[in-house]
Amino acid sequence: MIDQALLLIAGLTAGIVGGLLGIGGGVVLMPILRFVIGLSPVHAVGTCVLAVFFTTLGGGFRHYRLGHVPVRSLVPVIVSGALSSIVFSMVFVYLARDDWWLDLGIGIVFLLVSTRMIMDGVRNGNDGSIPVSTTNGLLDSKSRKVILGSLAGILPGLFGIGTGAILVPGFIYLLNTATKIAIGSSLVCFAINAFISVIMKSAQGYVEFGIAIPVCIGTLVGSQIGAIINHRTPSVALRVIFGLVFTGVSIRFILSALEVFK
Repeated sequence: MIDQALLLIAGLTAGIVGGLLGIGGGVVLMPILRFVIGLSPVHAVGTCVLAVFFTTLGGGFRHYRLGHVPVRSLVPVIVSGALSSIVFSMVFVYLARDDWWLDLGIGIVFLLVSTRMIMDGVRNGNDGSIPVSTTNGLLDSKSRKVILGSLAGILPGLFGIGTGAILVPGFIYLLNTATKIAIGSSLVCFAINAFISVIMKSAQGYVEFGIAIPVCIGTLVGSQIGAIINHRTPSVALRVIFGLVFTGVSIRFILSALEVFK
């Protein structure tokens, strides 16, 4: 029997880091579920996406209340992302037969996320993060929105982790959106994609609800704590430090996948 306190701490840690750095808690939670708790790749993916859904749901609602989510402009992103999540959730079933592919894919995604975090941390900008756009809305380009949403649906559908690494810079650089709008919109879009992924992975039998429930409680509490700490802590050094840590985590996933060839 897995210690419930360990699960709460895992969720709390993921929530704090997610709220602190403005990233999906899955980046922290996935390696904990995989290598500390010892879930198989497929069950780690299914369980992680459920926990992260609750975290992004809370964050997305908070940004919506603040007026950071232009819902009507997001419709093409949401619809294309939802369809992409459905497609790649079905592809997930086939990958699950040789689940070392999941470790490899997650490792590569984590490596990209960690690289972005380090670059954001060392870049000379207004707050060490992505440059702030001067436009508060979303550039009215349906084709770009559809492409962005389709790409974003891959991660929750296939790997059970967040889309912030795709959506936030995508909103800013492709759609010329202000950072606060990009973050809020990213959370809302991912919450919808994650919900679809959760439904499908639950039906496929890949969600460990006994593990997910205490983890979800931890992420909900931790995300609020992380958001509070965020206002009191310089983000530049934190992004570099966590970027380096996640680089090590990504290598751990990749090495785990390569063990199948030994």
